[in-house]
Amino acid sequence: MRRREFITLLGGSATLWSVGARAQKLFKIGLLDTGLGADFAVPFMRKLVELGYVEGKNVVIERKSAGGNVELLSGLAIDLVHQQVDVIVTAGTPAGFAAKKATSTIPIVLGAMSDPVGMGLVATLARPGGNVTGNSLMAPDLSAKRLDILHTLAPVISRIAILWDSSNPGMAERVRETKIAADQSNVLLHAVGPRNLNELDTAFADLLNARPDALLVTAEAFTRRHLVRILDFADNNKIPAMFEDSSFVVAGGLMSYGPDYQDVFRKAAIFVDKILKGAKPADLPIEQPTKFELVINLKTAKALKLQIPPKLLALADRVID
Repeated sequence: MRRREFITLLGGSATLWSVGARAQKLFKIGLLDTGLGADFAVPFMRKLVELGYVEGKNVVIERKSAGGNVELLSGLAIDLVHQQVDVIVTAGTPAGFAAKKATSTIPIVLGAMSDPVGMGLVATLARPGGNVTGNSLMAPDLSAKRLDILHTLAPVISRIAILWDSSNPGMAERVRETKIAADQSNVLLHAVGPRNLNELDTAFADLLNARPDALLVTAEAFTRRHLVRILDFADNNKIPAMFEDSSFVVAGGLMSYGPDYQDVFRKAAIFVDKILKGAKPADLPIEQPTKFELVINLKTAKALKLQIPPKLLALADRVID
């Protein structure tokens, strides 16, 4: 074999080896979960599979969940950084904060966060800048829409309460928007913000004194963790409760109106795919929900002795019998 032919063959082999090496690259994805659990992981992982990522074959998943205890998030985020993951996907506002505090270089995809611009994690929705992109759950008209639905259920409603975790900075804006919507509707809003189980019992006593006509419950790790207690309180005291996430209604809540969280978490997988293929988070616009759903639980309505108006049933995307 001539020397020139040998060098050409050697160069071609090197090129083929390089392409093969890239094709076999094992990506490492870190999941940092405030406490959403399967509601977050299942749709995210299903979409990853659709996009060609198979766990153990071309991707490794490092799962970290605080189980609703936000104090654990900082250490969990640092652990993911030490494991040198290629991208961190977060679920919940506290997880987004923890990831951003832990790294300014590893790409971060916000699987679900209330208001990344208002919270200072990104510069703008269109051009996030830095190492963060993903989903914003902020939709300014949602609070007004939830109040409108409650008025359709019971036009005489004049006092409502909102139950939220006041240690979660992402929910503060949600409460503020609800207050604005309530003022515009001439409805009195009473807010309770328990941060732990003892404070939750105090909040229940506070709500009994306030005697609201309806209760709004935010979707976050704390309310998910104590959902059974919240549902029992609302049922035992015959208080109609509106939730932000349909999983609360599947568990026995009266009704919900909010983003299609399955769709939101599927979009997080699409962000990850783009980043693993070379896109920079700074250049990927933050996305807001485009699909919203009204879900009503007729069994719970019957237990509360509520008659759901036909108009409201007609608007529902899903009715649970």
